[in-house]
Amino acid sequence: MRNRTSREVEVVTGKDRQKQLAREHYERQLRARVEREQKTRRNAIIGTTAAVVVVIGGVVAATTLMGGDDGDATASASASASASSQPLANDPKPYDPAKGTCGYVADESSGQVKNVGTPPEKVSTAPATMTIKTNLGDIVARLDSEKAPCTVNSFKFLASKDYFDDTKCHRMGTDFPILQCGDPLAKADGKNPTDGQGGPGYRFANENLAGAKYTRGVLAMANSGPNTNGSQFFIVFGDTGLTPDYTPFGTVTKGLEIVDKVAKKGVIASAGGDGTGAPKQPVVIKDVTITSKS
Repeated sequence: MRNRTSREVEVVTGKDRQKQLAREHYERQLRARVEREQKTRRNAIIGTTAAVVVVIGGVVAATTLMGGDDGDATASASASASASSQPLANDPKPYDPAKGTCGYVADESSGQVKNVGTPPEKVSTAPATMTIKTNLGDIVARLDSEKAPCTVNSFKFLASKDYFDDTKCHRMGTDFPILQCGDPLAKADGKNPTDGQGGPGYRFANENLAGAKYTRGVLAMANSGPNTNGSQFFIVFGDTGLTPDYTPFGTVTKGLEIVDKVAKKGVIASAGGDGTGAPKQPVVIKDVTITSKS
């Protein structure tokens, strides 16, 4: 995040000031989390108690960015914090346009897993449309298969396995306008300490980050560092001010008013006091379908 001039600081008031403070709070939390994860990974490699460290560290590393109401939950990231997070040793291979393939690797740090297998490596870049059927109505999004083929391929696979069926969106912000979903084991009751830690047991590479903007209607992947994408994603319904560290893979074309109405009901404040929490109005994903044009 760039430094503001004194003049810029002077004119930040009201809601703008609240948003600024919220972002700064989230960024401080991310820096602390990144340092913990790096220390855990180093200990897992050089320590004789690696098995114990991996089990304990799994809770930390699996807490997806913008996930987990554990007091250190993170809902934003600064460029400097993300740059300090080093890629994992066994990083998944990004999209190979010559072969038309993507790499998906086991997420050894994931502690809360709904395992339905691993997506096929061969992917399609044909335009696709995703319909998220919720208890409040349908949310429809246009998916960017050309710029985020590995992400879209993963969603196609998970949707075909009914992975998202009857799952709850576990995190929402009001001053920080995102609705986060995709944790298959989340209870979204404001009490469950493992909300935000769930995933499919595999991870894949970041995509489409150059010039990424997280404006109203954008669909993007939540993560816990570079190339740690799993199944958690978020819908943006306002101005987030996020740095380009989260794979944007689509745009909502219908149903964003559903998210607006949920936001107006407020959130169950998390223990971390970061202004996000489970939405008071439950959002339950009943089914996800994805159709592609050949």
